[in-house]
Amino acid sequence: MGEWTWGYEGYDPATEPLREALHTLGNGYFATRGAAPESRGGLVHCPGTYVAGCYDRLVSSVAGRQVENEDIVNLPNWLLLRFRLLSDDGSAGPWFTPDTCEVADYRQVLDIRQGTLTRTFRYRAGGGRMVRVEQCRLVHMGEPHLAALRTVFTAEGRTGRIEVEAGLDGNVVNANVHRYKALERRHLTGVQVGVVEPGTVWLRCRTRTSDIGVGMAQRVDVDGLAPAPVSLTAAGHQAAHRFAFVLPEDEPVTVTKTVALHTSRDTAIGDPVGAAVERVADAPDFTELLRSHAVVWEQLWGQAELDVPGEAGRVLRLHLFHVLQTLSPHTADLDVGVPARGLHGEAYRGHVFWDELFVLPYLDLHFPEVSRALLNYRHRRLPQAVRAARQAGRAGAMYPWQSGSNGREESQLLHLNPRSGRWLPDHSRLQRHVGSAVAYNVWQYCQATCDTEYLYGRGADMLLEIARFWASSAVLDPASGQYHIRGVVGPDEYHDAYPGAVRPGIDDNAYTNITAAWVLTRALDLTRSLPARRRQQLLERGRLDLGQLPLWEDVSRRLVVPFHQDVISQFDGYGDLAELDWKRYRERYGDIRRLDRILEAEGDTVNRYQVSKQADVLMLGYLFSPKELASLFERLGYGLTDELWQRTVDHYLRRTSHGSTLSEVVHSWVLARARRGDAWRYFHKALESDVADLQGGTTPEGIHLGAMAGTLDLVQRGLTGLETREDALWLDPVELPELSEFGFTLRYRGHWGIGVRVRSDELTVSVPDSEESAVRIVLPGRSLTVSPGDCTSLKLAGTKSG
Repeated sequence: MGEWTWGYEGYDPATEPLREALHTLGNGYFATRGAAPESRGGLVHCPGTYVAGCYDRLVSSVAGRQVENEDIVNLPNWLLLRFRLLSDDGSAGPWFTPDTCEVADYRQVLDIRQGTLTRTFRYRAGGGRMVRVEQCRLVHMGEPHLAALRTVFTAEGRTGRIEVEAGLDGNVVNANVHRYKALERRHLTGVQVGVVEPGTVWLRCRTRTSDIGVGMAQRVDVDGLAPAPVSLTAAGHQAAHRFAFVLPEDEPVTVTKTVALHTSRDTAIGDPVGAAVERVADAPDFTELLRSHAVVWEQLWGQAELDVPGEAGRVLRLHLFHVLQTLSPHTADLDVGVPARGLHGEAYRGHVFWDELFVLPYLDLHFPEVSRALLNYRHRRLPQAVRAARQAGRAGAMYPWQSGSNGREESQLLHLNPRSGRWLPDHSRLQRHVGSAVAYNVWQYCQATCDTEYLYGRGADMLLEIARFWASSAVLDPASGQYHIRGVVGPDEYHDAYPGAVRPGIDDNAYTNITAAWVLTRALDLTRSLPARRRQQLLERGRLDLGQLPLWEDVSRRLVVPFHQDVISQFDGYGDLAELDWKRYRERYGDIRRLDRILEAEGDTVNRYQVSKQADVLMLGYLFSPKELASLFERLGYGLTDELWQRTVDHYLRRTSHGSTLSEVVHSWVLARARRGDAWRYFHKALESDVADLQGGTTPEGIHLGAMAGTLDLVQRGLTGLETREDALWLDPVELPELSEFGFTLRYRGHWGIGVRVRSDELTVSVPDSEESAVRIVLPGRSLTVSPGDCTSLKLAGTKSG
């Protein structure tokens, strides 16, 4: 395959679920998996279509309990197109499927540059007749409510009659994640279908409890022969165009279905069906749709230019493609967050976790309007977070670990271990650190964009309430004079309780405490910089209480950071846990990424061991530069030397199973910044995580958006040391020998397309010509300015890896 394509040869049912996820097409408003148009949902295929933010809540009976879950909804299948050859006497053969029919030259190709998916094959029917089929689809990036599928049939060597049915199918369920099969999965109700002459069919339905109206409309055009008689049918859960025609020998006939999709959440519409019917009637032909779609993609690639050579570059472009399909400029008009698994499947039920921590730093420097919209998702749910904190006996805002439509906690109370078949208590909702991620993203966005309006407005609302939460969560120990945060779960997730403890949660998680101290410090900085009128507004509204500031100052300086064996402890008591026999478990099980499931199936628990799903202590090196991290430790009364950090890194390298796709991203980042030679190994694993489905069956349920964006940000910020602070671009590149040259562009402070290129020991920065101010660049020991229209190359020192 080429640098801008991702494809597969041959039909292989075993890999179809993975292909469908990686071949998903979307535009930020909705996305459709890369399933074959003739397929229906089942164990192999899932032709799922998901609209951003379209959730529904159902109650299921599980293990004798009533369990409530909110899920992203699989909407009616617009892809449906099936065909079959008719015999000379007019009798119909079987409908084509690659599972039951003889196919040759089967190929699927995703065009990353233009955002299309093409499938080609040759199909042998009865009587020795051979038909070549080429199908190309798009989900329009410029017109977010439109999608189209073009099918070209060519009879090879012998004419034949063919029957085609193109439909909208409302008989769908959420069936992408098979381990959820015990849960209620039918989210659509009230399906109605109809016809609008001369050539449109439509489908209407609603979600069962959220009552979101959905409207689809379809138009079908046939080119290459005299107009075929078309039957418009609308019955049950399906509306369809059905027709038959003769395929001339070696002359292509093209069938194009154009589809429009609206929901009642859309703005500036009345009835979703009426809006869909009007939009599909006005839609241009496929050629024009493809042209305008490609133009928008070309513009997106121009804003997110990425030049990395070789296979790493090809995978990174695929990652960027899926990030942009999930969070496009259309996202700026929507009330949506960052779904952890994209719009590519139903895993995690489409929920929003903390993955924006890995996504927004990349978007800040390319599509800041998208970052701002994603922050607004959190701001709109601030009242719910304040309510949750109050119910937990805390002040401020306590954001949920899993969020969906309205910002309430969506984390399940039970989760299934597929190894043991047991439903177990789920304490992941104790990951209070998600609030720090929200605050971090607010601060980073405002630093990158100089959007003081946002910082002093909605940003201040969130940052101050999150700081209030941490101050109220910290408990002072009079004996030591230090503060503790107890009963939480860290990003590691493996440890949700002490061995034998009745209550869940662990104490003084290092990541949680240090990020809480950072939030409090930034909140104090904010209060000092607020304009007087805005400060007064916040005081009057109760967002700011000057009497609380001395407590914030005190907690930010005296939160505990635990240590053991001269390394930073993951949490208090981590060093007292037993060591795991890693060699024995690897020899016995091979893949031990999900060590928690393995141990539970054995009747054991990860809570007893010094193991990590993802080493959350090392996350500190991901979020903060060495200088800033050392400053945080100093503020808390601790010293952080290079030797201490290196010992800490080594300690957790040996004790991490990488059960999260984010783990390799963090490890590669930390090792690259520490100039360690094994950084590439983790970076390569992070690149492979989804394309090779290293987690063993998880990618078919949806790509891992945080890991994909994280690999992009590793190139953008990790290898360059890029920071945006003090009205400057700070750069401190490190060498990764396997990636000796790379480049990208940035959008920064009014400059569209600042170029950054690293070549071994040389850094080049170019600023496009404009009327904007010069850009200040700061490197270790020196600084300079680059004026618009200028390009500067600098020799780098001390970039050799250790």
